Amino acid sequence: MSRSTIKFGTDGWRAVIADEYTFENLERVARATADWLVESYGRDATVVIGYDTRFLGPDFAEHAAAVFADEGIRCVLSNGFATTPAISWATKEYGASAGIVITASHNPPKYNGFKIKAHFGGPASPEMIADVEDRIKPLSASGIPVGRRGLSVDLVELRDITADYRRVLAERIDLGAIRDSGIRVAHDAMYGAGQGLIADLLGTDRVVQLHAARNPGFMGQAPEPIEDNLAELAAAVVRDHCDVGIANDGDADRVGMFDEKGSFVSSHLLLALLVSYLHEHRGMDGSIVKTFSTTHMLDRIGEVYGLPVETTKIGFKYIASKIVDGDVLVGGEESGGMAVKGHIPERDGVYIGLLVTEMVVTRGKALSALVDELYEKFGPHYTCRYDAHTTDDVKQEILQRLGDGGSLTNIAGMTVSDFQTLDGYKHLADEGWLLVRPSGTEPVLRIYSEARTPEKAVELVNDARRQLGLGSG
Repeated sequence: MSRSTIKFGTDGWRAVIADEYTFENLERVARATADWLVESYGRDATVVIGYDTRFLGPDFAEHAAAVFADEGIRCVLSNGFATTPAISWATKEYGASAGIVITASHNPPKYNGFKIKAHFGGPASPEMIADVEDRIKPLSASGIPVGRRGLSVDLVELRDITADYRRVLAERIDLGAIRDSGIRVAHDAMYGAGQGLIADLLGTDRVVQLHAARNPGFMGQAPEPIEDNLAELAAAVVRDHCDVGIANDGDADRVGMFDEKGSFVSSHLLLALLVSYLHEHRGMDGSIVKTFSTTHMLDRIGEVYGLPVETTKIGFKYIASKIVDGDVLVGGEESGGMAVKGHIPERDGVYIGLLVTEMVVTRGKALSALVDELYEKFGPHYTCRYDAHTTDDVKQEILQRLGDGGSLTNIAGMTVSDFQTLDGYKHLADEGWLLVRPSGTEPVLRIYSEARTPEKAVELVNDARRQLGLGSG
């Protein structure tokens, strides 16, 4: 990609700090966003700005605020790091035209980014993002000084957004029931913006905290709450006799969870558990919205409960638009982002982690037992995912091959009977499915599978890797 070309990925613009992510390029994106805001909302447009714990987060956020103020747009700037869902909530609650989060979410430490939130408190639509992209001007000399001295005291208000949002979480989760149950929770903030939130809400005596310190380098680990990155959390759950383990990514919009045995509970299963809890035990209705890479167990649950199921492209922005325009009970994606009815149209890893904890308490069963119930009711659905880190050239070569009809016709003995291209290349059979899809933010090819046994799901991924020249597992 040319250094003069800035494109938004699945969720925002992300780039390597001091390479393409510079104050100059940030200013280009901020001015394009300001231009879009003024045209869309007029001169009274306002914006909420927050940032996570990444390197230079406060400085980048202040610079963005200075740019918006220079364009005459009033800003509410977080007075400390904040989660993405906190900024999304504040955007709607404060009546702002848009929200901006300086974050690269789960990307490696060398990245930072720029997420745009719409006035309704969720990800900006693809149309909004395209409009901003079209307005990004070529690189030019900046007249905005870097740092707080560039802020206009008349147009930039500092506010404790995290404190405001903490009160919302306290209202929407039955914290009393969780505390009274005696349950213990392990929380791995992964050095991200969610640190301290769960301990503040439940009490430090109930929460074992991991990686709850400011470390912009994330100890060299991408703050992504997938099983491979969470060995310490799994060990802490067992060692400290916790009932659940909760992990959040860098900006805390995603969640990863462990049961009381230290076993990982995938996002696929969490989504299914949430549908069951909200529909069967809270009596709530609505549609189930899932992305292309998410379990087909949700389709089966929709059949059993009589709830409509809709599949979207990958990216929570596609789910958010469904939530805003319709009646959605649960919406989510494989990568740990999910939303439920009655909250914001946005991924919220802290809220979801607490809601699952509330479910464990309310239902009076261990999380592992609740997962077993899913398999008993809706059949075996086991998933696997592998991220092949490669070059952009290799990634494009493989995608070109699949797109030209060179699909995988037999994978680990599974004969492919159908081929779907909603978002990537999905190979379906009676025994399961396999999906190959590029990351929207990194030089990575993601390979997903689902089968009737965990061993078969792994076998599907490994055979696909072998056939595509990405190793054999």
